[in-house]
Amino acid sequence: MKIQSHLYIFIIFFSILFSGCHSEQKQKIGKSEYQQKIDSLIKIMTLDEKIGQLNLLSSGWDITGPTMDPNFKQFIKQGKVGAIFNALTVEFVTELQRLAVEETRLGIPLLFGYDVVHGYRTIFPIPLAQSCSWDLSMIEQSERIAATEASAEGINWTFAPMVDISRDPRWGRVSEGAGEDTWLGSQMGAARVKGFQGKDMSDANTILACVKHFAAYGAPEAGRDYNTVDMSERTLFEYYLPPYKACIDAGAGSIMTSFNEISGVPSSSNRWLFTELLRNKWGFIGFVVTDYASIFELIPHGVASDSAMAGELALHAGIEMDMQSTVFINHLKKSLENEKITLKEIDDAVKNILMAKYNLGLFDDPYRYCNAQREKEELLTPVSQQFARDFVTKSCVLLKNENQTLPIPANIKKIALIGPLANSKEDMLGSWSASGKAVHCITLLEALEEKATKYNFKIEYAEGCQIQDPSVKGFARAMHAAKSADFVILALGEHRNMSGEAASRTNINLPEVQQELANKLIALDKPLAVVLFNGRPLTITELNKTAPAILETWFGGTQAGNGIADVLFGEVIPSGKLTMTFPREVGQIPIHYNVKNTGRPIDPKNPEYKYRSKYIDCPNEPLYPFGYGLSYTQFEYSNLTIDKPELSKSDTLHISIEVSNTGNYDGFEIVQLYTRDLVGSVTRPIKELKGFKKVFIPKGQKDTVTFKLTPRDLKFYNLKMKYVWEPGEFLLFVGPNSISGLSAEFRIL
Repeated sequence: MKIQSHLYIFIIFFSILFSGCHSEQKQKIGKSEYQQKIDSLIKIMTLDEKIGQLNLLSSGWDITGPTMDPNFKQFIKQGKVGAIFNALTVEFVTELQRLAVEETRLGIPLLFGYDVVHGYRTIFPIPLAQSCSWDLSMIEQSERIAATEASAEGINWTFAPMVDISRDPRWGRVSEGAGEDTWLGSQMGAARVKGFQGKDMSDANTILACVKHFAAYGAPEAGRDYNTVDMSERTLFEYYLPPYKACIDAGAGSIMTSFNEISGVPSSSNRWLFTELLRNKWGFIGFVVTDYASIFELIPHGVASDSAMAGELALHAGIEMDMQSTVFINHLKKSLENEKITLKEIDDAVKNILMAKYNLGLFDDPYRYCNAQREKEELLTPVSQQFARDFVTKSCVLLKNENQTLPIPANIKKIALIGPLANSKEDMLGSWSASGKAVHCITLLEALEEKATKYNFKIEYAEGCQIQDPSVKGFARAMHAAKSADFVILALGEHRNMSGEAASRTNINLPEVQQELANKLIALDKPLAVVLFNGRPLTITELNKTAPAILETWFGGTQAGNGIADVLFGEVIPSGKLTMTFPREVGQIPIHYNVKNTGRPIDPKNPEYKYRSKYIDCPNEPLYPFGYGLSYTQFEYSNLTIDKPELSKSDTLHISIEVSNTGNYDGFEIVQLYTRDLVGSVTRPIKELKGFKKVFIPKGQKDTVTFKLTPRDLKFYNLKMKYVWEPGEFLLFVGPNSISGLSAEFRIL
């Protein structure tokens, strides 16, 4: 490659400047020494070059938002871009990196970002499905595989994990999160960060994590995406902020703003959120990037009169990289001249972005993520496919299994597979499927065809209906197939684009035509199992009343069909548990397990009494509660014991319970620990998850499951908004879900 001689000399000097210090973890280089090197670079940067580092543009290779600038290559050559997103493949990334490194004055390398949300080329179950596995090691490993694949095609930065807590399944982006529980969501978010970033960020198969969306994006009014969020300070701190903090504590290198406002201040202009809380209180040392064009959106929010003012507000808030709106690149220089911002604010932002590039080893080798051999060898490997298949089986949740309809008996002679999701490769991907391709997906029909050879049965497939089209033309064929079958599998649910970003719904019922098809097939009184494909909890009260068996499979990704078939035939026993409540009716929303009791709680002994907190047309209870999930075997809980009835502030409470497998299959059980603070300085939830253990118990055997609990585990924000535990009486519950199990009392002195 031809490079001007003076530029080549500078690149050599620059590489020497950073040589020997690209791996702070390996060589224990002091932060002050590293900072001196960054400071040295900033001193020779022009103002335009500094502002350029704050600019993030889309390449247009993939489209993840409403607008993009087609002149991104020219911007790169002018030194006006610090990072590019949606640029894939080694060839393309190498071309763009060459423009930055070899055709600009300083040769500062680019970051390359992409939404690697649940896999890169090998697509795993959607994050909500993954969370139902309650398997932190598998979640971390899935992101390790995703990072390996993404980095093999030039990506070194992912816009994930999404750790927004949500209690509203109308919001389509629940598919990207871990559900409704703060403690569990925190554990899973931290696992994802560790999976993406690995043990050493300078390794070429790691990618920088970006925690999103800061903050409280999962609580929009009416469940409508991008909408206003309005909540108390206590609710924000206790339920919505902890998962972000857990990810930062796990070492996340970047964080993304949210589209919403909190208390009248949009995220991308919220100095309290990003400077006072994130940096000053939490000690975050990475960099902050906006969500797509959200600085410009400060204008329609009504806090900025024009783009220049929007950029000033964002920089003051502590925002360092502008995704796609080009507000920083167009206006910060003039704002500095007008003394609306300071040079220190710009320099501080540049430092944090350069630090990320340093940590990734890009100054040592800008092309470290541009290895054509890796690109050929590390995508869709047999190991990743087997892992994906296993992850599908762990993510499925058995919601109903009347008369042991499942697993499908091995002696079945003919199966009717019916439904619009039975052979839809595209829908298996789910939302935010990165570089996944439908052609690589295994559908349920394809998987059953393979099982047919193994178990010697015939399959008759009939689509029956489309996902939303009201036409019933396919009903007759579906009925004919079902009547001659020994077993019916009914594949129902959403299209992949019915959940995800900008996919909020007021009606989360099963589409009417599918419910009508299900009613007709269930009325045949055949052994029948419904297999659900969806990105959110649905209101399936009618289906639950009549279907003999319901298996929630979500969107399982590349190996969806194979994993589901393994569960249907009992080769893997389902063990998943819900991490988000299923409402009976949409009018119950928002709905979650860790509710407050109110001054007039419903009396279970007298539920008809009028003047209580209840509905007159629906029970308070959900259709399926948080933590719920059945197995093909049965588990019994007994002998709950605690080692002491009272404990001091330095004590540890040891808890044990016996769990017996009384059924006919070996299986995993997710044993859950909840607590309740009976009297506090402020009202407390009726239950809070404090721990879980996933245990394997062979049939006919039992296991003693133990937990530890300390006063520190019972902290909350008290009347003065101090994070403390308080002495008093507590209940603890251990069981298979949030509404069942055994209880014990203890006291903290």
